[in-house]
Amino acid sequence: MGMTSLQTLTKRLKPQFTNRSMSKQIQHALAPEKMAVVGAGLVGSLWALMLAQRGHHVDVFERRPDPRKGTYKGGRSINLALSDRGWRALEKAGIAHAVREIALPITHRTMHATDGSLTRQPYGLPNAKGKFNDPQCIYSVSRALLNRLLVEESEKHQYVNYRFDHRCVDMDLESKKLTLEKADGKQHMQTFDRIFGTDGAFSRVRDRLMRTDRFDFAQRYLTHGYKEIEMRPSANGDFKMEADALHIWPRGEFMLMGLPNPDGTFTCTVFAPYDGPNGLNGLDSDDAVMTYFSTHFSDVIPLIPDFTKQWLANPTSSLVMTQCYPWHHGDSICLMGDASHAIVPFYGQGMNSGMEDCSVLSELLDAMNSPQDWANTMQQYTALRKPSGDAILELALRNYIEMRDKTGDPSFLLRKKIEAKLAAKFPGRWLPLYSQVTFSHTPYEQALKAGKRQDRIMEKVLAQEGIEDDWDRPETFESILNAWESDSA
Repeated sequence: MGMTSLQTLTKRLKPQFTNRSMSKQIQHALAPEKMAVVGAGLVGSLWALMLAQRGHHVDVFERRPDPRKGTYKGGRSINLALSDRGWRALEKAGIAHAVREIALPITHRTMHATDGSLTRQPYGLPNAKGKFNDPQCIYSVSRALLNRLLVEESEKHQYVNYRFDHRCVDMDLESKKLTLEKADGKQHMQTFDRIFGTDGAFSRVRDRLMRTDRFDFAQRYLTHGYKEIEMRPSANGDFKMEADALHIWPRGEFMLMGLPNPDGTFTCTVFAPYDGPNGLNGLDSDDAVMTYFSTHFSDVIPLIPDFTKQWLANPTSSLVMTQCYPWHHGDSICLMGDASHAIVPFYGQGMNSGMEDCSVLSELLDAMNSPQDWANTMQQYTALRKPSGDAILELALRNYIEMRDKTGDPSFLLRKKIEAKLAAKFPGRWLPLYSQVTFSHTPYEQALKAGKRQDRIMEKVLAQEGIEDDWDRPETFESILNAWESDSA
């Protein structure tokens, strides 16, 4: 897929600063600064750890309670799917080994048809002989466990302090002063050298930047929402479905998805429009919920005996998307994760793209020419990450349509077979879009562009008469590769 834009950038910089682990020269050159991280979620706690590893003093402010206390679980959560971009950031921070201990490998999708029949699609690619000897995986991780681990690992550094139940009320851009409010309503101010907004889709840091000149912001909601219920393990503690699969019940304009957790449970999530015959708004009684599941997801009913009770007790949640520009202000304010690019969850890349923000910014700091060069570094960060943020938003929306409409479609399944064999027989010449997004570090915008080219080519191939019975021929693969090489649009 070619050299990434970050690689292109760092190639032009001093070679001693381009190693993945931070150069000792950089570590010594950077004087410790007072850093504020607003938001102690996954991105915020990971970035606090990375800053602390550089020797900075870091204060992390979070409006919610400490996730390690009581029954707090870190807010509403669709299960997390950790893939290569996230692992890269965790490896750079030196904690990937600890995360692997709480991660569950997922090797394939399992589609559940209305008649109960199952279809399986491996995530990775076969070898040249068509075998999946070493399958590529995504990993299911508990948001609460991962958040706690990141907080605890970063707190091991002497100069990292977490301030839970502290809400960011305002920010003075010139003095870099935060106004913070405690749970008891008392306010105080603190001044920092740099402020990083990692406070989610409704970021207060971004809200302040929106009042500056020429700051662009857009927010929209999907017309669909979601609701979660839990499938508990059997009496002997076993999973009730395949534990190495993401389960999908595709039903056209809506779907059910089940992702396993290391404790034997599945988090089952219905994504559906709010209104209409299959809408969430009408599912407000035992009878309505029972009819809905009996009609569309009947095989789930025996597996979740109390599904109606859970459904009526759990909240219905919305799906928001945000875009903004720039992702920084001067040399001292920076947005990361959902604060800069909130997306819908259908590519499993929300957390991964936020963690990639951390690894990209960290690598830019590794390559920084001088400790005073923050302004240029933040400009480069925005230039690299803004196109990626826009692209993964579009990719996530496209994947929702694929998951709910196409995963059980014979033409779609045939395309997956052709692409898998093509990639195995001709490595490096054709890499399916899912593999580019999930199992590589190709910038999202490059992957999106390549995916659109692949769509044009495969639509023509699948339109050929008799292709379903005659696809596995050298001529088919040759025609696809020739089309790929000639389609440069």
